[in-house]
Amino acid sequence: MSEAGPLLSVEGVSKRFGGLQALSDVGLEIAPGQIYGLIGPNGAGKTTFFNVITGLYAPDAGRFRLAGRDYQPTAVHAVARAGIARTFQNIRLFGEMTALENVMVGRHVRTRAGVWGAVFKTRAERAEEQAIRSRALALLDYVGIARYAQYRARTLSYGDQRRLEIARALATEPRLLALDEPAAGMNATEKLGLRALLESIRADGSTILLIEHDVKLVMGLCDRVCVLDQGRRIAEGPPAQVRADPAVIRAYLGEGHD
Repeated sequence: MSEAGPLLSVEGVSKRFGGLQALSDVGLEIAPGQIYGLIGPNGAGKTTFFNVITGLYAPDAGRFRLAGRDYQPTAVHAVARAGIARTFQNIRLFGEMTALENVMVGRHVRTRAGVWGAVFKTRAERAEEQAIRSRALALLDYVGIARYAQYRARTLSYGDQRRLEIARALATEPRLLALDEPAAGMNATEKLGLRALLESIRADGSTILLIEHDVKLVMGLCDRVCVLDQGRRIAEGPPAQVRADPAVIRAYLGEGHD
């Protein structure tokens, strides 16, 4: 793949649930180093799209390319190993495990020790476990919650749980970090902190796909934005262009808006 080529290219994605056509011929391209926003009214198909590209739902149709290579999002672990990590709209942490342990779990797709090493605690396995722990601590520091490393995940504030999910996703060393409404439930101060964190992640060379209902946050943060409505793509481009698109205004505010 050339440097100018997209990191993620998706074409013709469709998904039906019984009589509901959740996605219809949706496509997009995300360049390396971008923060790419995916927005739309409730029920537009945003989370369904996320679930398809990350292996939770099998698509009815579509072509997927990651870093210039075809891939089939048929299993969550395979997608993670290919280089796409995600968070969820509803926080999914191991509540009784510590913050540190939650991030260490995220490294499982990159570990090399097999059953023998795990059972007999070979030197290689012990070295790898120490490296995983060190990396997890570094990621907790990176997202700003290192002081809570030994706290149970369920005891963290809502905003810090969101940061913990991001740290766990980063532990998989993703090519693409896919975030499903990371600002949901955050107050204004927490959203400012989240924006600064995502800008830091991009500055460090990562690529981000962002679903978010906070349109102001998306328009101020993203390089490009795609808008879905009723399972179809109705607009795509730079934030200023998308914000002024009549189809986007109708989708959010209704046909009668002047």
